[in-house]
Amino acid sequence: MSDVKDIQFSHADTILVTGATGFTGSHLIRKLCGTGATVRAIARSSSNLDALSDLSIDWYTGDVFDQDVVGEASQGVHYVFHVAAAFREAKVGDDVYHKVHVLSTKHLVESIQSQIDAGHEFKRFVHVSTAGVHGHIEHPPADESYRFSPGDLYQQTKVEGEAYLQQFAKAHQFPMTIIRPCAIYGPGDRRLLKLFKMAKLPFCPIFGMNNKGLYHLIHVEDLSQFMCLSATDESADGEVFIVGNPTASSIELIIRRIAEQLGTSPTFLRIPVSPVMLAAWLCEKLFKPFDIEPPIYPRRVAFFTKDRSFNTGKMKTITSFQYQYSNDTGLSELADWYVEKGWL
Repeated sequence: MSDVKDIQFSHADTILVTGATGFTGSHLIRKLCGTGATVRAIARSSSNLDALSDLSIDWYTGDVFDQDVVGEASQGVHYVFHVAAAFREAKVGDDVYHKVHVLSTKHLVESIQSQIDAGHEFKRFVHVSTAGVHGHIEHPPADESYRFSPGDLYQQTKVEGEAYLQQFAKAHQFPMTIIRPCAIYGPGDRRLLKLFKMAKLPFCPIFGMNNKGLYHLIHVEDLSQFMCLSATDESADGEVFIVGNPTASSIELIIRRIAEQLGTSPTFLRIPVSPVMLAAWLCEKLFKPFDIEPPIYPRRVAFFTKDRSFNTGKMKTITSFQYQYSNDTGLSELADWYVEKGWL
């Protein structure tokens, strides 16, 4: 874990975090609380705060898209980390994505701008989007200027949230930075658990006959460290960053690395993607009206078939960021954590 002494916030700063109870948000807010700054967070009444009970956090209860809650929580803040995201689950209504990704951004930005207009010194709004907004990269590697091609409502509303923020910032000289994380991982999260379980199979299916399935990983500690740096580095103002490790890896290579950590040797089987995608699409259509999680989603199939390879060099050319985790060290750590939890 990176030392909090490298994060340049002062005791006079007040920082607001949305999405603080999530995987990325909880790592970020721990870093921020270690700086001595005053830290606030918005959380729903149903959120479990136990994992952060040891921290000094001023909690504001309500929805992140509730204008009154946002207005109260953002009064007098110097930094905002807008990390909140709607979970991609069958029971989440389509309108929730717009509320969490677009409406909340609008309320936060407008509340802060009204304070700026009244003479308040606001320093930076760090907006967390996703590298998924670019979709499949036809001629990798891409960079932050690559065209958008969102594949679902989650990504589409992330695009809309970004667009609103960029237009507002241009019109008002509003201080902001946009972060587009790649595949986030680390102890505390189970999103890569399926790959670890696949690495233990004697025969490991890979969807698609010719695609590489290129992805960048980014350890949550490196991501949260970069988020802090992007807030305090003057050169990051107004910039957009794709945040991932320097080199993209294929899904197959990631599974092979995991297998080495687990001491297994799966045989890889290539499976045509069309029938699998059709089955995933049908499952989603059949299960979603009943708020039941389908066994397979189109986006899960897409995880194996899309190439998302980027030039992530901007992270280091614009700022002084240094990685703490390589893919090998991060995956080894995560393997140990999954084994400790009894999930492998």
